[in-house]
Amino acid sequence: MNQPVVYIVVPCYNEEAVLPETFRRLRAKLEQLISAGKADNRSRLLFVNDGSKDRTWALIAEAHAQCPLISGLDLSRNRGHQNALLAGLLTARERADAVISMDADLQDDVDAVDAMVDKFREGCDIVYGVRSSRASDTFFKRFTAEAFYRLMSLLGANVVFNHADYRLMSRRALDGLAEFREANLFLRGIVPMIGYRTGTVEYERGVRFAGESKYPLKKMISFAMEGITSLSTKPLKMITALGFLIFLVSIAMLAYSIVRWAMGETILGWASLICSIWAIGGLILLSLGVIGEYIGKIYLETKGRPRFLIREVLEDNPPSQD
Repeated sequence: MNQPVVYIVVPCYNEEAVLPETFRRLRAKLEQLISAGKADNRSRLLFVNDGSKDRTWALIAEAHAQCPLISGLDLSRNRGHQNALLAGLLTARERADAVISMDADLQDDVDAVDAMVDKFREGCDIVYGVRSSRASDTFFKRFTAEAFYRLMSLLGANVVFNHADYRLMSRRALDGLAEFREANLFLRGIVPMIGYRTGTVEYERGVRFAGESKYPLKKMISFAMEGITSLSTKPLKMITALGFLIFLVSIAMLAYSIVRWAMGETILGWASLICSIWAIGGLILLSLGVIGEYIGKIYLETKGRPRFLIREVLEDNPPSQD
């Protein structure tokens, strides 16, 4: 197999604190791949600026001017991590044989790139970076993350356990990804739908080198809800099952009340009645909220708005004409 053109796509949002070190480490890794004959010298690092408010884009532009291995992609405004990542992947697929996506915070083990490229050269179209353990996480983080993956599996969403967005995709796999047109993106669930031959590479995830996490608890919950409602309709089926169950309970309570009335016994029941009203009212509102979530997604999908707009591209590699 000829030396593949490898792109490493790194979405960035307000990452000025960590970018200098990220440039250094990823540039060293890419140069190592090229010198070892594992990657063509047209391989590049593609940093995607997702509407950052700090000097992230200025640092990317400076790095590009100093080193041709570093390219930049500037989105017109902030579109969120998944859309920024998609913009980088679809831009890189026109120039590369294989594209590796990773975050800018250096928590993903850069040295796992070698094993990913080896798997690609062996014939894998998609290689997932999977955490070997969560020993470095707090108990709360570990518990909630593992609960999320198990919940996704329970609801029928096919996601790779302990895998985030650190992966390699071939051009063929990226062509398949481009066929998925939904506006509500959850790439961890969409990529496994593509198929083709896959492989995994285990790695130890480190701590953030600098800066602050862009995913506090509130965003993590929102991201989880996005994944569940984007990949599964089981919550709607659960509402149907819940409604049927409540109907059966109401029939049973009606029969019980008739029997008690026939026996001439007075039922006080004020507390149980109030509790039932509040419980059923809460379930109705919850059910309407879940249904509204799906209707809102349908509304956004039907508009057909662009998922991202590119303001500027800094590069020296023209798109492939293959």
